Amino acid sequence: MALAQFDCTIGQGINTDMRAVRKDYFLDHDHSSYVDQWDWEKRIIKEDRNLEYLKDTVRKIWKVIRGAGIMVKEKFPELNNPRYPDFPEELKFFHAEEILEMYPDLPRKERETRLIKQYPAVFIIGIGSILKDGYPHEMRAADYDDWVTPTIKKNGEQMHGLNGDILVWNPVTQRRHELTSMGIRVTKDTLKTQLEFTGQSEFLKLPYHQAILNDEIPLSIGGGIGQARTYMYLLRTAHLGEVTVSVWPDQLKKICKEKNIHVLE
Repeated sequence: MALAQFDCTIGQGINTDMRAVRKDYFLDHDHSSYVDQWDWEKRIIKEDRNLEYLKDTVRKIWKVIRGAGIMVKEKFPELNNPRYPDFPEELKFFHAEEILEMYPDLPRKERETRLIKQYPAVFIIGIGSILKDGYPHEMRAADYDDWVTPTIKKNGEQMHGLNGDILVWNPVTQRRHELTSMGIRVTKDTLKTQLEFTGQSEFLKLPYHQAILNDEIPLSIGGGIGQARTYMYLLRTAHLGEVTVSVWPDQLKKICKEKNIHVLE
């Protein structure tokens, strides 16, 4: 809606330095009640709504993140530690359907962990689409990213989705690490289909949804890049509290202190 408000032309977009408070959010090493993201949105045309356009955009974002990592290592030589591998040059693409096929007996988080141990930087496509086991890889809003559009067929199986997440391997925490969620946004048709899937068709009466149905806002691609998450990855830290100030329970601060993790206050 902001793209329409600011009369952005094809290829133009908006970048927002977003700050928010999630007062009831769960807290751990990479989740905080204080949220900081670079939220962006770019106007596109109908012909851009395809997998290659999505992948090209993801590669550009990854090039910037990796470039920042190389720059940081030059600026802070202590990060050139053999414990920390180089930032991967290539980011691998996988559909959620493929990952389920690879690890059918593992739950989602463990599927991701197994995948990222082998490929330390990946983009998982089609998050929100219903998979063979009857569940989505992860829940995703039905009125935002397009996760229902058929894209390619692989080994006779139809793959879906024009959205996804960049996940990397954090060599410090030895865990999966999500940097960004993004995607090509819904059309009036995919909006209806996805809301039917999730049992939320009553949303179609709301102003935002009406704007999509009535072609009052442009087609777009966009996402959110976690700022503190990215700093964690680039600076090789174990906890969000090392790179951003937030509110943490005393017990968590005590645990971090015992492990020589310096939480900012």
